[in-house]
Amino acid sequence: MRVFMLVSRVPWPLEKGDKLRAYHHLKELSKKHEVFLCCLSDGKVHPEALPHLLEITPHVQIIQLNKLLIGIQLFLGLFSKKPFQVHYFFQRFAAKKIVGIIKKFNPHHIYCQLIRTTEYVKHLHEYPKTIDYMDALSAGQRRRFDVSSFWMKPLIQEEASRLAAYENLIFDYFDHHTIISEQDKNLIYHEQRSKIVIVPNGVDQVYFSPSSVEKKYDLVFTGNMNYPPNIDCAIRIVKEILPIVHQTHPNINLLIAGANPHGRLLQLKSNHVQVSGWLNDIRTAYNESRIFIAPMRIGSGLQNKLLEAMSMNLPSITTPLAAKPMNAIHQENILIGNSNQDIAMLIIELLKNPEEAKKIAARGRQFVAENFDWSNTVGILEKTISSPQ
Repeated sequence: MRVFMLVSRVPWPLEKGDKLRAYHHLKELSKKHEVFLCCLSDGKVHPEALPHLLEITPHVQIIQLNKLLIGIQLFLGLFSKKPFQVHYFFQRFAAKKIVGIIKKFNPHHIYCQLIRTTEYVKHLHEYPKTIDYMDALSAGQRRRFDVSSFWMKPLIQEEASRLAAYENLIFDYFDHHTIISEQDKNLIYHEQRSKIVIVPNGVDQVYFSPSSVEKKYDLVFTGNMNYPPNIDCAIRIVKEILPIVHQTHPNINLLIAGANPHGRLLQLKSNHVQVSGWLNDIRTAYNESRIFIAPMRIGSGLQNKLLEAMSMNLPSITTPLAAKPMNAIHQENILIGNSNQDIAMLIIELLKNPEEAKKIAARGRQFVAENFDWSNTVGILEKTISSPQ
């Protein structure tokens, strides 16, 4: 089967969740099918990206978006009902190029990742199409409202409303629909949302496997550190949770590791807090740490950072928001807390009881191995796009 795959970012390097998901979908689908990967790009492309992607499929096209046109599109978005991020990623010259590629490649199926790519293909009715919502973006946007600055709140609220309407509207243009979790599926407000197929993320357990190295950090939090939910989470750890832990364990330290740390996070550096920025191998952060902590309170979808940490045999602490999409069980394969006090107490208990920490870590790794394997999850996607409407 020939599959045309349209994504909003070049899926390499893998520092963002949508890029990670797109990369592994591409990698697994290309084992059995001929895949044409078409990537939009709004910035500089990593020099190793194209050669790496060409090792997976010989069909790769990167379309560089014009920054001036992005600004114009966002301005036009003020007079539209479409989400601003849909305006951000749409340009007419790119649309013409994409349609030309599709006509020439003549795919059996078109697969779009995220609603921001759908404007390019929604009217191509002669091809079966799948939209991977990935997350319920409208819900993620709504969760940002309470932690946003006063001047951003009206924009956040408007974008959340537009996203919810567009997620509903775009449904009918596609034959198949996928999403990352049951929780996100239930937040797509379409009367036929029961037809949305859940395709979870996975983790490469061979790559993300633990090794015995010296522990430098008591706690670690990883992710794209320019992403608002991660920024909020890191600030919460340092300013709201660590002070509680330090009341009884004053020497506990924290590593915040991930690409593009926001200026607000760089200001958190101290004797107890290290902000590393981009690491060539994120496994170093996991291996050198004792406990993974991700007290997320905004965002959507399945947290890849949790899958990686648990695969690396780290006892992991998170919130119901991040644990629910995984169907993880408190005190069985993960620890779940809601308030700052709850999370601080869970950290202290693990520090006091290393044997229990080892048990949680071992069960967590087994849980991930049984439920989040890329070949299995992409198998669900493959079956979906191969099935009749």
